Amino acid sequence: MSKRVKASDLPQIIGLELEPSSWLEITQERVNQFADATNDQQFIHVDQEKAAKTPFGGTIAHGFLTLSLISHLTDEHAVKPEGLVMALNYGSDKVRFLQPLRVGKRIRALQKILDVKEKRPGQWLIKTAVTVEIEGDEKPALIAESIVMLIIK
Repeated sequence: MSKRVKASDLPQIIGLELEPSSWLEITQERVNQFADATNDQQFIHVDQEKAAKTPFGGTIAHGFLTLSLISHLTDEHAVKPEGLVMALNYGSDKVRFLQPLRVGKRIRALQKILDVKEKRPGQWLIKTAVTVEIEGDEKPALIAESIVMLIIK
């Protein structure tokens, strides 16, 4: 569930750790669709037979597929101020892909609010540390600092 706050209270959420997202299974179909959309057809992503002969033992998700899922994964428990019109991706800092994500595994996001700044009246930048965990693995798939602009009326 999202956390509701008044826009004027946004600076007080710095340091807040939000609930983990629900788990999301990474399917071969999703990986294939991402490969088609990005023209990245490297065998390690789409050829299950060839990928099985690699040290990964099977196909892996594109790192950028995992990164692109941050918006979805973090929305479930995002801070949503009263009067929110929309949230826009503003950028990412310090993105690191720490471990390959095997197809068939499930992931979820952990998030901690790092910074909140009012850029202009009604426009707030929220920087969040995001860790995308792989179910059953100690090492996460990725870590990033995600920046979102909230437009508030």
